[in-house]
Amino acid sequence: MGTHRRPRQRAKGGSRARTAATITLAGAATATGLGGTGHADPQPTAAQVRAKVDKLYQEAEVATEKYNGAKEKADAAERRLEELRDEAARKEDGLNSAREALGSAAAAQYRSGGLDPALQLALSSDPDRYLDGAAFVERAGSRQHATVGRVRKELRDVERLRGAARVEAASLKSRRAELKRHRETVTGKLEKARRLLSRLTAEERAGVGDRASRSAPGPREGLSASSQAPNSRAAAAVAYAYQKLGSPYVWGATGPNAFDCSGLTQAAYRAAGVSLPRTTYAQIDAGRRVSRSELLPGDLVFFYSGISHVGIYVGNGRMIHAPNPSAPVRVAPVDEMPFAGATRVA
Repeated sequence: MGTHRRPRQRAKGGSRARTAATITLAGAATATGLGGTGHADPQPTAAQVRAKVDKLYQEAEVATEKYNGAKEKADAAERRLEELRDEAARKEDGLNSAREALGSAAAAQYRSGGLDPALQLALSSDPDRYLDGAAFVERAGSRQHATVGRVRKELRDVERLRGAARVEAASLKSRRAELKRHRETVTGKLEKARRLLSRLTAEERAGVGDRASRSAPGPREGLSASSQAPNSRAAAAVAYAYQKLGSPYVWGATGPNAFDCSGLTQAAYRAAGVSLPRTTYAQIDAGRRVSRSELLPGDLVFFYSGISHVGIYVGNGRMIHAPNPSAPVRVAPVDEMPFAGATRVA
């Protein structure tokens, strides 16, 4: 019989390996040839970046006004807490004086052969125990009855003030947590805007935030606007706003060297002797509403459906406002943002 030669076997898996390599190379070639660069996200245009930044600035301003409102409430809570603590301290001083007087009387009674039950209750270190025994105190016909009654009232007042202080301290803690949330929202949006702007050249960044005229108004323009104001307080507010042209925008700032939008209007009217609330939401209700056709210098003009931006009208369809971190306090057309309403403060 002839010798039969066993056919050579291919290396195990070799065909599969070559097939996989072929597919991989083909896929790579296809990706390169058909869409290797097409799969990457297209770079936004300068106009798209500016639009996104403007949106971030508006969102940051909404959060800024919420921050301003929360801060106003937190400051008020802190003042109330301090007042309660001061009042409680004064009451405690009065209570201690009354207790010392009772202590002297108690010592005298003890030396003479007994301690009035009323004094025992008044000198107790446990206010609850004292108040529980109030009826017994009232039945005690001692010479110290009036003093005991005064101590009883002081004890109640002190406990009431301490309770109110605890409630106010809890409120303040909540307000501070709210402040932190709004602060993080503002800073996060401003940081996103900063990163987007860093992609643009200086020329491309022009126009971000508003479309205000870059020409600086002269002193005559400021005098003219003030002279058209409906009263002296509005004129003083307009004059203040002109003096602050070029001041930087800083969120949460109320002057004298930096402002956010509602901080500028508040500072302007403060200089005119008028106290305005801190936020845009409250400022729009701080005077008499006027229509756009009735606007006079000194009127507050508000923008966006959420009333998140405000400026001071100066005539000829223009206002002075603090736009956003990309632009200082400046003159701008009223129609550059969605008009929401106007208020005549003074």
